[in-house]
Amino acid sequence: MLRRLTVENYALIEKLDMELDARLNIITGETGAGKSILLGALGLLLGNKNESGTLRDDTRNCVIEGVFDLTGYGLEAFFDDNDLDYDPQTVVRRMISPSGKSRAFVNDMPVQLAVLRELGGRLIDIHSQHQNLVLSDEAFRIRSVDTLAGAAESAAAYGAAFGELRSAERELERMTAEAEALRKDEEWLRYQVAEFDAAQLREGELAEAEAELSVLENADRIGEALVTVRNIFDAEQIGVLEQLAAAENAVAHVGESYPRGAEIAERLHSVVQELKDIGVTVADDAERIEADPERLQHLTERVNMIYSMCQKHRVATLEELMAVGRDLTERLNAVVHGDEAIERQREAISALRSKAAGLAAKLHALRAEASGDVSKSVVRTLAALGMPEAHFEVEVTDAGELTPSGGDRIRFMFTANGRMAPQPVEKVASGGEISRVMLALKALLAVRSKLPTIIFDEIDTGVSGRVADAMGEIIRSLAENMQVVDITHLPQVASKGDTHFVVYKRDSRTDIARLAESDRVTEIAKMLSGSVVTEAALSQAEILLGRK
Repeated sequence: MLRRLTVENYALIEKLDMELDARLNIITGETGAGKSILLGALGLLLGNKNESGTLRDDTRNCVIEGVFDLTGYGLEAFFDDNDLDYDPQTVVRRMISPSGKSRAFVNDMPVQLAVLRELGGRLIDIHSQHQNLVLSDEAFRIRSVDTLAGAAESAAAYGAAFGELRSAERELERMTAEAEALRKDEEWLRYQVAEFDAAQLREGELAEAEAELSVLENADRIGEALVTVRNIFDAEQIGVLEQLAAAENAVAHVGESYPRGAEIAERLHSVVQELKDIGVTVADDAERIEADPERLQHLTERVNMIYSMCQKHRVATLEELMAVGRDLTERLNAVVHGDEAIERQREAISALRSKAAGLAAKLHALRAEASGDVSKSVVRTLAALGMPEAHFEVEVTDAGELTPSGGDRIRFMFTANGRMAPQPVEKVASGGEISRVMLALKALLAVRSKLPTIIFDEIDTGVSGRVADAMGEIIRSLAENMQVVDITHLPQVASKGDTHFVVYKRDSRTDIARLAESDRVTEIAKMLSGSVVTEAALSQAEILLGRK
């Protein structure tokens, strides 16, 4: 729950600091005093986007900070999942600089706005007047019924299955479109693949062929050079090998009297052995390398063919060319075997649809089972709110197709007059009736969802008198199990609070004050009679507060 809220340099707020009660907190104030500004600041703290005009003084940061008591709300896993330090007394801070840059922190650790928004949704539910319009939103109706039916896990399981189904259907659309496009190019693809098949390209062959070509093109010159080497090495009497061997023997014979003779002889021996190896290599190459016009022509044609194909397919290397060939083959296979793949995808979609339909049926059963209890609970609350003849019904019908939320259509049917047939609530209910229906629903949802805090922003619009008193009792009963903050203009509701704050404007600045018990009588009397507080208003205020 929200224990403390501080706001600095936001809109008309210079600096505001309020400590909230764990139960029912009432906020009142004249129109224009800044109650909506307070909610705007709280919305920023919970992750809402920053709008222009946030800063009161555009030379300083706007800072909004909330201290939350998270004890017993099971949020440890959320903190672990988002790599945040969990603390039962968690501090959430939002800072907005004069440049408009926004930063958010949870226990002094920076977080993305999406994380802040998700955490905010787990901490506080803000219900403002305009949210009465969500009754016309089927997504809201479905979420509400699923919450009240305890169907959150089933709804999540269905949502995952539906997501898989939609993904598979999109893949089928892609495959079908690709197959259609490829069929138009089938003849061209077959020709190209046939060309690559005939080419029988081999990795690394271009470098090998070019190296062999270089030898064949210069075979005569290479042969002459090799013969020259052999003659120099092996000529009788004047051959290099024979002369070096003689030199080795001569030095070896004087080794005993010439200290370095043995070293020189060993080095000469190494040279002789190396030259003999060279001689063997030269001899082998001299016999192997010879002019081969046919081989030369074959390699020339092969290299030219590879370069021609590279140019045709606009690539620079043999490896890139082979990749083009593989791609063409894959595209042709997609044409040839595309129908098989498409059929397999259709079978997968059928299985996924059956799975989703099964989960949708389970979800429908939970919704249908809960609809009666929800309807009865709302009717009882409406009767307590001065609508004894009201009829409310959660209508769960087959949508005729699978949708992101299941296979159901859910409507809230309502009539204030039991003799009239119920109609969709958003079409027939007045503003005051909508407020009462929403309070009845919120009362149920708040208990089931186990949120730490709920904030009502003038949910009592359109009601007065005894109904307002009954509405206050319902709001007070909610505060027995959770923290409630109620912004109200009704004295009957304000009198139910455990703590009472007044928002006021002074010198064009919005501020808030926590009323002492002795001041609550005067404030509620003002709500009853206006700026001139009468004795009658004071007496009535004391009655509302239970002091008479």
